[in-house]
Amino acid sequence: MPETELRIEIIALLLDSDFKLRPDTNTWSHSDGRPFTRAEQATAFQATRSELETMAALSARNAAAVREQDNAVEALTELLLSYFARHPEARMVMDVLPHMAEEDRAEYERLCAIAAPDGVVYLPYEA
Repeated sequence: MPETELRIEIIALLLDSDFKLRPDTNTWSHSDGRPFTRAEQATAFQATRSELETMAALSARNAAAVREQDNAVEALTELLLSYFARHPEARMVMDVLPHMAEEDRAEYERLCAIAAPDGVVYLPYEA
């Protein structure tokens, strides 16, 4: 049996799908809530087993990456808060960095790379 090519446009459509049938349009929806057009619904129904398996694998990988990032943000918050607690005069992360032990600094950098690959870290804030 010849190997079929994966159609990226179908996989992308499936990755952006909420698979609950909408009663108002009798179609699925995009992740943002917009209903599929009839053409999009027909395209989704043309997905091959390989395309569905690829979409499932990508979804699982994306979910794992989100969990890893969430866990890194949580760990980063705990690490930083422990230093802020020991140095109440500190107001910003750069104020506690010089006080970090070498292994904590390495962990901080590792967690930052996961939590904020674009270099921007948003940590939870409690007033």
